[in-house]
Amino acid sequence: MLAPLLLIWPISVALTWLVAQGIAGRPYDRELGEMARSLGQQASATEAPAKGRDRYALAPEAAALLRVDATDTVFYQVLGGRGELLSGDAALPLPTDDAPVVPWELHFRDDEVGAESVRVAYLWVTPETAGQTGASRTLLVQVAETLGKRTRLTNEIIKGVILPQFVILPLAVLLVWLALARGISPLNELQRRIRSRDSSDLSPIDEQRVPDEVAPLVQAINDLLARLDSSMSRQKHFLADAAHQLKTPLAGLRTQAELIQREIDAGRASPDELKRSLAQVARASERAAHMVNQLLAMARAEDDEQALRREPVNLAEIAVDTVRDFVPRALERRIDLGYDGALPEDCRLRVSGQPVLIGELIRNLVDNALLYTPAGGLVTVRIVEDPFGQVVVLQVEDTGPGIAPAEREKVFQPFYRSLGSGVEGSGLGLAIVREIVQQHDAELILDDTRVRRAAGGESPDGQGPGARFTIRFAAVAATS
Repeated sequence: MLAPLLLIWPISVALTWLVAQGIAGRPYDRELGEMARSLGQQASATEAPAKGRDRYALAPEAAALLRVDATDTVFYQVLGGRGELLSGDAALPLPTDDAPVVPWELHFRDDEVGAESVRVAYLWVTPETAGQTGASRTLLVQVAETLGKRTRLTNEIIKGVILPQFVILPLAVLLVWLALARGISPLNELQRRIRSRDSSDLSPIDEQRVPDEVAPLVQAINDLLARLDSSMSRQKHFLADAAHQLKTPLAGLRTQAELIQREIDAGRASPDELKRSLAQVARASERAAHMVNQLLAMARAEDDEQALRREPVNLAEIAVDTVRDFVPRALERRIDLGYDGALPEDCRLRVSGQPVLIGELIRNLVDNALLYTPAGGLVTVRIVEDPFGQVVVLQVEDTGPGIAPAEREKVFQPFYRSLGSGVEGSGLGLAIVREIVQQHDAELILDDTRVRRAAGGESPDGQGPGARFTIRFAAVAATS
């Protein structure tokens, strides 16, 4: 604030100088103009030079009007219609403007006589004898005055305006300095309190001890701290659960490896027993690898930067590729896995999204359906296009035991698994699904695949009510 104030002060001095010159010049311009008009009246009333004479003989009153005062020198000049000097000082320069000659119209200009700067008042006059003699010549009358009185008055105005500023400016600087120092001191205290905090302290800042001007900023920081605290708490909980989940298959691997080692050392290891132990090692390593893959998928789903890199996605094409990848597993478990909907080449709508994340979403839904569907069951992946071109609907449904209404919100939490299901899994699949759905601003609905029979309370064909996941994506038109 002080630097602009010190910069503005010399600009103020320059503007004051220009204004003072205008103020000081006006009264003297009026006086000089009156002198020029009086001289013009004298020249117009004076008889023209007689034959053989080339100058006017002015009255004594006119000569007294053009006296030299103690400060400035006054020059005058009267020129004839052909530019001849009739009276006055020949050194006074002629006007340079090309304005039309209007008798008795007063003009002003700045000029020089010799080495002196002067202010000139001039006008054209018509002699009174011009009508009697038949002449029509116009006379040019000029009166010039040096600038001594004007400069002196300008300096006095400048002194009267600028000198008080030499007192006011330091006082203003001091007041600004004191006011800012006093106003910033609470901010310095706030800075000290924040710097002294431990890196793990995300408690809100006391808003009662901050200036009112920065209270909204402190409130925004407290809101950010609350969100960071919540996010870090979720991450800590997630890491703790992930470590616990990974510990089980890793402990199984270690136990099986130690068991095989003891059997070999004791000489009791038969080929069949070794095969069973190695099969268990393979299953444990597979579960651990699946857990790691799920953790990586969860990290990708929570990556906001990756989710922002969107492009038009053919949802049917990704769904068909996913179903094709899971066919061997479905055949192994004797589950009828199928696709229902338009072929990829026939789809006229697209989804704006991240292809990798959408593929991960469908894979987790199909994987979850295959895990919970018993042998002989059905798993169907369906793509439905809105005829009005507004949405594209993805559905994955199965004929498994379904999900009770009380658990439908919990199943989307990381590492949550329904009790009594007897299914081995990481508990991350549906959490990944919900995260990807939120990243794409889609709508997720979980309900039963079909309603139980009202009479017997059992599902058709002895199968469970199943679970149906419906996701509605905003659609965009396919580009050719």
